[in-house]
Amino acid sequence: MPRRRRSGLTRFAVVALGQTISLLGTNVANFAVGVWAYEGSGSVTKYALLSFFSMAPLIVCSPWAGALVDRWDRRWALILSDAGSALCTLVLAIQFWRGWTDFWLICLVSVVRAGFGALQFPAFAALTTQVVPKAQLGRANGMVELGTAVATLTGPIVAGFLFEVLKVRGLILIEFLAFIPSVATLLLLGSLPAAERVAAAEGPLLREAAAGWTYIRERSGLVYLLALFAMINFTFGSLQALITPLVLSFAPSQVLGSILSTAGLGMVVGGGAITVWGGPRRRVAAILAFVAIQGLALLGGGLYARALPVAAAAFIYVLCQPVLGSCSQTIWQSKVPIHLQGRVFAMRRMVGMASLPLALLVAGPLADHVFEPLMAAGGPLAGSVGRLLGTGQGRGIGLFLIVLGFFMLATVAVALRSPALRSLEDALPDALAEDTEDTEDAGMEPAAAPAKAALP
Repeated sequence: MPRRRRSGLTRFAVVALGQTISLLGTNVANFAVGVWAYEGSGSVTKYALLSFFSMAPLIVCSPWAGALVDRWDRRWALILSDAGSALCTLVLAIQFWRGWTDFWLICLVSVVRAGFGALQFPAFAALTTQVVPKAQLGRANGMVELGTAVATLTGPIVAGFLFEVLKVRGLILIEFLAFIPSVATLLLLGSLPAAERVAAAEGPLLREAAAGWTYIRERSGLVYLLALFAMINFTFGSLQALITPLVLSFAPSQVLGSILSTAGLGMVVGGGAITVWGGPRRRVAAILAFVAIQGLALLGGGLYARALPVAAAAFIYVLCQPVLGSCSQTIWQSKVPIHLQGRVFAMRRMVGMASLPLALLVAGPLADHVFEPLMAAGGPLAGSVGRLLGTGQGRGIGLFLIVLGFFMLATVAVALRSPALRSLEDALPDALAEDTEDTEDAGMEPAAAPAKAALP
């Protein structure tokens, strides 16, 4: 029995490695295209639009993608996602190679590529449940968080080093080549045994897509967990928009690079820790504790206009992200029946991710037109809060971070008052049978499992 458990986790690790390589290629290409969009036009709006068109289809298409994932073999859904994304990437490389670089044409290809990418998360998360023994789900999800952290940290570094040599088209071609390991390992996985196949969903696609939300809505503990992560993602998105102008208000770009690298290192450390640890037994309690730690980190990061406290806050905040992601993912995988996981996870992703673009849209205007004027020299708060935080450029953003920190602590306080959330792990029975841990790998052909993941 123990041998099978290690075997399932080992096969998962092989594909997780392939998917990390694929994600690294994606980060390299995204960096290159982002630099092209900004340097070619000098327009922040165009840069933001490109990010928007790469994200919006993931949200809009998620319900339908989840319904399709539950109708298909999850392995083939992942292969279709990777192969479709690779084809779009190849088209993008050809466009740059031939000089067909009209901005809206690039955006169109990005939209199609994101449409294929909508299949990725629900298929990946559902197939993980089928391949990995239940007792090892926390460790498997930690591997995914670690791989995401490594790819996130090293992608921009690799792209920056190779940009002048390979240019945009060469870096995009790297992404195309990086899809090969993910598709190859999924092909080697083979079909799941008949006893573990997922029953095909039936009926109109829209009705099947809605079944994911119906399942969540009828279980208040899952609704509260989803709402909690929507708030976490809103704070994370706001921090993404604020960290660069905050640091540049008191330090040069070299210091900014060091702080961002420190934050990336925190994500790697957190991902490595959860991979070795496997996660706590009481995951809801751990989620609330780590959200509180993130809130305290933001409070500390906003107090001083100095590199060391900001770097420490960024490290601690980002270190918590893999732990939060792994704990949440394991709860959902354990509580949702396998035949519904594609639809439920897709709906969960749509709701959870919706707060990210919202944060990116509102954080900048709030910083520019509310918080910065409040903390300007002679501003309304200069004589009160300004005596503690200082005044001038960047101090409004510091105040904004402190407000976000209190917001996270208040969110934890409200969550602690919810019996449905606190008792989620006990009140909602596990959907995975205990004997799944012993039979999961029986009869499986050699190889691996899935791919790129996302919060919540």
